[in-house]
Amino acid sequence: MDKQTQDSQEMLPDGSPADNNQAQAADEGSKSIHPENTDIQAGSTDGPDSPGGQKGRNKWIKSVPLLIIEICVLALAIGMMYIVVTATKEVDRKEIDEEKITINEEIVEILQDEESDVVMGYRNIALFGVDARDGELGRGTRSDTIIIASINQDTKEIKLISVFRDTFLNLGNDTYNKCNAAYAQGGPEQAISMLNTNLDLDITDYVTVGFGGLIDSVDALGGVEMDVTEAEITHLNNYQLCMAEELGVDYIPVEHSGKQLLNGMQATAYCRIRYTKGDDFRRAERQRDVLTAMMEKAKKASVTSLSDMVTAILPQVETSLSVNEILSVLGGVAAYDVVTSDGFPFMDNRRGANVGSKGSCVIPESLEENVIELHKMLYPEIAYKPSKQVLGISTEIEELTGGYQ
Repeated sequence: MDKQTQDSQEMLPDGSPADNNQAQAADEGSKSIHPENTDIQAGSTDGPDSPGGQKGRNKWIKSVPLLIIEICVLALAIGMMYIVVTATKEVDRKEIDEEKITINEEIVEILQDEESDVVMGYRNIALFGVDARDGELGRGTRSDTIIIASINQDTKEIKLISVFRDTFLNLGNDTYNKCNAAYAQGGPEQAISMLNTNLDLDITDYVTVGFGGLIDSVDALGGVEMDVTEAEITHLNNYQLCMAEELGVDYIPVEHSGKQLLNGMQATAYCRIRYTKGDDFRRAERQRDVLTAMMEKAKKASVTSLSDMVTAILPQVETSLSVNEILSVLGGVAAYDVVTSDGFPFMDNRRGANVGSKGSCVIPESLEENVIELHKMLYPEIAYKPSKQVLGISTEIEELTGGYQ
């Protein structure tokens, strides 16, 4: 049933994204969702590697959804931010209004009452990738990527959790929609509030990366080694063709399966594949695999390579972190390891459904159980009990989506 969730991310006949959260965000989002409103189109399923063939390629080129995927976000946030601030001191820092950020009341009490070494040893940062071709990284742009980077500053371990962008959640203001609508409605403050409200987290900082820089970043590292399957080759090359036509450059086709060094164009195309087994969920996994490979490569890269990578990414970054905070959290790229990589909601506790005017959504079967599992993963040493806010949202999601299949 998860396959339904890919539909909302395809292109409509006019080339516009079917997931129209940016336009809907201001005037839609109340709880009044009616099961009888099931005649809304979720969008075409034609893509550059779908049966639609050339038609799909034209749609892709027309809409240019070029590469706002997790690679740019995490390559910067986990490793390259360190190089940026130490080498250039140039990063677009935004003073975030913490009064606009919601943290569930019971979580605030825990933080105040348990100033333990265990609690204080963690730092959570929200990572967003936005479709901002005009350079605007704030409110009004869709967050195509939402990731929680949980950093254990004592063990130097990083845990990466992708929140699938079509997940049906509370947007942090008691309205319900696909979670990526939160960034469009209220920028990073509301997107962070959305994560805190639904997941019982205490995030107050973020890094946002916009369009561009990915291909050059991978190339600056000398490529990344990935294991490409036979089923992925055709799709990978079709995406390369689309990007090459749009950018006016040549590309090198991948011709065989197995482990091999992918250049920037190839790695980016690899991350966009969604038509093999696993659909969009497998795509998110590919993205995390490439991110991990980039981070490992960055640990061994020369100063020149890292400098080239920073140059490619720098114009597309906004963050609430100060230079000192970045240095204290990230310290040195070589010291950190990604030890966990997963997607939320978790595989055994989610389903796909067409939720009326909201379109095709990923629905947590039980938000409560998903959040319990998340906390076990992020904080294995801490006994966790869901807050009344999470319990209420979990019940609300079940009531609002129960009539949809």
